[in-house]
Amino acid sequence: MVAIKRLSTVDADFTAKMDALLAFEAAADEGIERTVANILADVKQRGDAAVVDYTNKFDRLTATSMADLELSKAEMQKALDGLPADRRSALEAAAGRIRAYHERQKMEGWSYTEADGTMLGQMITPLDRVGLYVPGGKAAYPSSVLMNAIPAKVAGVKELIMVVPTPGGEHNQLVLAAACLAGVDRVFTMGGAQAVGALAYGTQTVPQVDKIVGPGNAYVATAKRRVFGIVGIDMVAGPSEILVVSDGSGNPDWVAMDLFSQAEHDELAQSILICTDAAFIEQVQASIEKLLPTMPRRAVIETSLTNRGAFIQVRDMDEAVDIANRVAPEHLELSLADPDPWVARIHHAGAIFIGHYTSESLGDYCAGPNHVLPTSGSARFSSPLGVYDFQKRTSLIRVSKAGAQTLGRIASTLAHGEGLPAHARSAEFRLDS
Repeated sequence: MVAIKRLSTVDADFTAKMDALLAFEAAADEGIERTVANILADVKQRGDAAVVDYTNKFDRLTATSMADLELSKAEMQKALDGLPADRRSALEAAAGRIRAYHERQKMEGWSYTEADGTMLGQMITPLDRVGLYVPGGKAAYPSSVLMNAIPAKVAGVKELIMVVPTPGGEHNQLVLAAACLAGVDRVFTMGGAQAVGALAYGTQTVPQVDKIVGPGNAYVATAKRRVFGIVGIDMVAGPSEILVVSDGSGNPDWVAMDLFSQAEHDELAQSILICTDAAFIEQVQASIEKLLPTMPRRAVIETSLTNRGAFIQVRDMDEAVDIANRVAPEHLELSLADPDPWVARIHHAGAIFIGHYTSESLGDYCAGPNHVLPTSGSARFSSPLGVYDFQKRTSLIRVSKAGAQTLGRIASTLAHGEGLPAHARSAEFRLDS
């Protein structure tokens, strides 16, 4: 039997148990930090040569120059054309839905003119160049390519450069096909900290980007954290999470599989069920025992559920919603007979999946909204990846002569108050004598 933690809000020590359940710190590994720092410094100094050396070492390649690591657009098109019809159709359908959703996110500039002729406004411009990191090797995430690349292109990013490791020289055709569909401009078969360094600093071949997005392993996450400030980054994501809120009205097999869908990512993923019905919790436990042996990633799921999973029994839906807001989960499923009244009560979640038919996995692949979501409680202050992450806002100010008389006196008074006389005189020079 899978020993999933049981919590109840009636327990005197519930708060302490809840704190322990949610406690997770991706403690910085000193060895990883040192390795990444050295790689980044080397890439910054030696450029292409360092990237080639590390890529050959880590991915068992024999590249002699960066030309050996860049794929042509023809190769991306060939990967798309070579897909089985059902896979191509699914990929195109997902891309179309993701694009349609993100088209609605585009921000527009605005301005207004005051009575004295002063104009104030905001201008929206896309980033010039973005780097997209895509995991390689055993993992293959064409969905991640679509979710990161399509919003960038909708935003108007001029050049999108994808990096993807190819251990042993193995190219994942579905990933390359997704890159072709999403409009990726250049692809380099490199990964790890050296790829992050190449994008952040630029090399003789790889142009410096403005922002790096996309998931990766601990070395990639550490490298992204280190180069932040030189370039922008999307986020440093933690393990995947799902929180299912149930009133006992659903199918326990569906709920069990939804918990599995996150637990199979890795042993640190977190799957939690909050339920008002004790009998339904037992039904979900029985479904887990029944379905787990059918899962190819059974060992990973069982470790995740045992170490970080939980069943939480609550008195009522008010308690359930309060706990959900406290958790601020990446994925929140409202598995309720009547979920609509509760949606507005959720203040902190990366994405809300409403009703019994809305499995989280649909959001991962093809519903339309982005699957790059805040983790580890960061949904309290951050949002899903979107078009707005690839656009910048610039303030516009055009002061009329009349406006300079009013604003100049205000600015002068405040500047003198702050002890900044040059600021004051700059404004005063424009006042009518």
